[in-house]
Amino acid sequence: MINIKTDILIVGSGPAGSTAAKYASRSGASVTVIERRSEIGIPVRCGEFMPSNHEIKDMFPKVKDVDGTFSIPDRFKIVKTNAVKVIDPNGKETNLPLDGYTINRDVFDQYLASEARKAGAVLIKNCMFYNTENNVAITSHGKIEYKVIIGADGPGSRVARALGLPKNNHLYPAITAQAKGNFEKCVVMFFGGIAPGAYGWIIPKNGQANVGVGFSPKIASSTIKKYFNIFVERNNLKIISEPRGKYVPSEGPISQTVSGNGMVVGDSAGHVISVNGGGIPLAIIAGRICGEVASDNILNGRSLNDYENEWQRVMLKPLKIASFNKKLADTFAFSGGEWRTSLCMRLLGQRRMTNLIKCRHIFP
Repeated sequence: MINIKTDILIVGSGPAGSTAAKYASRSGASVTVIERRSEIGIPVRCGEFMPSNHEIKDMFPKVKDVDGTFSIPDRFKIVKTNAVKVIDPNGKETNLPLDGYTINRDVFDQYLASEARKAGAVLIKNCMFYNTENNVAITSHGKIEYKVIIGADGPGSRVARALGLPKNNHLYPAITAQAKGNFEKCVVMFFGGIAPGAYGWIIPKNGQANVGVGFSPKIASSTIKKYFNIFVERNNLKIISEPRGKYVPSEGPISQTVSGNGMVVGDSAGHVISVNGGGIPLAIIAGRICGEVASDNILNGRSLNDYENEWQRVMLKPLKIASFNKKLADTFAFSGGEWRTSLCMRLLGQRRMTNLIKCRHIFP
């Protein structure tokens, strides 16, 4: 028995899924979004940082209509920042220019979902995707018949698995929480002092900060909770929320994001900047492309392969550079003890470390 029929089924209501739903609905296609959680954006498992529009243009110059795509109302911008301060194992600080702002991710995600609903998308919460066969998705709410399916369901995407698409390999465990206090109005990144291959962050908000730790399982050997506790103790942080863990794609995009009448986007596709774990801007960029191609496929027969061609045109080169830079850092800076981490950061200096976080070549 078919419970629902829709042109486009989107699994996941994060930034990628909601953006795809918004732009697909605008063209007149019927769009249904299913979300396994009962509340959108909750719990928060994110650093909650967004680069400014001009930084996005700088990193991804081929993206069209950045200002229109990222027309985020000021009320969602909690603290504006203009630098990333990186701290090496010896405590040496280097300020890297980068404009951006922090968000409350739960409220931000709910805003994006509301924009999708305003455009005409239907949202069903508490709905788990299980599998799909012959254009019918099996979910906890019954069967949903679709013409196009979009997987925006995270790095361990069930949709990707059902479509036979590649999986994200070598995911990084990360954990985040809120800490009370007054913090500098810049993003602070710590390398070393926690464990080999582990890094920490403090991202300011009003009267509190998003704090967290991530690490490479190839290099570090203990648990993410242990590293988080070390980080909290060393920085005298007063944690006021339950720490939440997630996995972050670490090796760049997967090799194929379209299969038959299905596509994957956002974390499901590995759309994450390897060197810093940033994924929200990429999810929104690729989400718009995905939604527009999906609706054009329904209305005009456009090939879904255009989605893969377009996101690769605008994002693949910077993401490949970021992935290569990360491999260099893992090999030379993080695998040989904290003295090597300090040495490499000192040799790179401000200019090259700025290139690193902005998806540019660090050499020559």
